[in-house]
Amino acid sequence: MRESTGGTRERIQAVALELFTEQGYEKTSLREIAERLGVTKAALYYHFKSKDEIVNSFVEDRLRRMDELIEWAQTQPATLATRRALIAKYADTMFSSELPSVMRFFEQNQTVLKSLSAGMQMRDRMLRLANELCRGDESPQAQLRAALTLFAVHTSWFAIRAPHITEDERKKIALDVADELLAKIADAG
Repeated sequence: MRESTGGTRERIQAVALELFTEQGYEKTSLREIAERLGVTKAALYYHFKSKDEIVNSFVEDRLRRMDELIEWAQTQPATLATRRALIAKYADTMFSSELPSVMRFFEQNQTVLKSLSAGMQMRDRMLRLANELCRGDESPQAQLRAALTLFAVHTSWFAIRAPHITEDERKKIALDVADELLAKIADAG
């Protein structure tokens, strides 16, 4: 490979994600990833020692983005306007760059993710983000609406099956549904 180390890591992540989504995490070997990249297993090992390390590497970016959103939300008042802004920021991060591919991987490999530390970290961040979406309304209904608001955004990649829908249209539909749920969560005070 003639790419920089950073570019090589990104290429490995992209190819691994592609294979994990096509044939599943468990059915994909490091050898297959190396073959698709056109490199030796030793070259792949230089960057990643295991499939778990590859998964953790693309989960880390998503976790960082979620942490930033949680920190931002904690500085805002517990109002519908804040909730709308938070879910819009969440949707922006989920619809950026490679994240739709990552979401498809998560959806298709849920059983594997539950056993990886990355999966546990994702679950924790999702719960913390949901808590921020219903902060000020601690009712069970608000907690469920907050979680469903997040799911409205990230399940849109596989729940909406319209053949020629654009990413912008998909995002708008997800945010419209999310807004219906958010409107029923009470403001603090």
